[in-house]
Amino acid sequence: MSEALIVAENVSVFAGDTQILDRIDLALYPDEIVTLIGPNGSGKTTLVKTMMGLVPATGRIVRRPGLKIGYVPQSFSRDPSLPITVAGFLALFAPAAAGAAALARTGIAEAAGKQVSALSGGELARVLLARAIAGKPDLLVLDEPTASVDVAGEAEFYRLIGEIRGEMGCGILLISHDLHVVMARSTRVVCLNRHICCEGEASAVAQHPAFRELFGTEAGELALYSHHHRFIHTLSGDLVSKHD
Repeated sequence: MSEALIVAENVSVFAGDTQILDRIDLALYPDEIVTLIGPNGSGKTTLVKTMMGLVPATGRIVRRPGLKIGYVPQSFSRDPSLPITVAGFLALFAPAAAGAAALARTGIAEAAGKQVSALSGGELARVLLARAIAGKPDLLVLDEPTASVDVAGEAEFYRLIGEIRGEMGCGILLISHDLHVVMARSTRVVCLNRHICCEGEASAVAQHPAFRELFGTEAGELALYSHHHRFIHTLSGDLVSKHD
């Protein structure tokens, strides 16, 4: 494999006397989608922020020199009293041309003149993704990116992420609870519960005793379930085309 983007070695994180992460070893590489799964409170978001250098930790974290990271947070607060358009919002982070190209790539170019506070959940998810890719990152980090996206748009959003990975050659680190969708699209799945319980291809992780202990036997079957969407939906869920 090519040179790692980030390597964590024996990384632990404490909040006072509480241990949040316990001796984590994890490497992220270009052109792969790594999905972190685990129950609430297992340390997923903490691990992501630690690898980005936002949370102090013991152990060792090595980042590739000049590494560029695009980040989509778990939640994004919008102030209705703050008037800013989508184009103006992206201009805070990237040149206008790069922002416009990123909006087009995420399929939401028509929202450039909308107020950020007026966006639907699906629109906001794509605007935040556009912000993250506008700088052409080496690593794209997404923390529950479809939390505010309806069911109809969820699979389409993950398909878009996979396409962007293929086009940009970036690595992707993803947190999600949507096992049946993300595990089908992941290169590697990491099951976390303060420490790494198991790691590997989705099919192997779904059958691992540690996974089944955390999520149950039925979850293992659900995680392995995949289906092909014959329909393409808009952000509002409307049907626009059908594939054979």
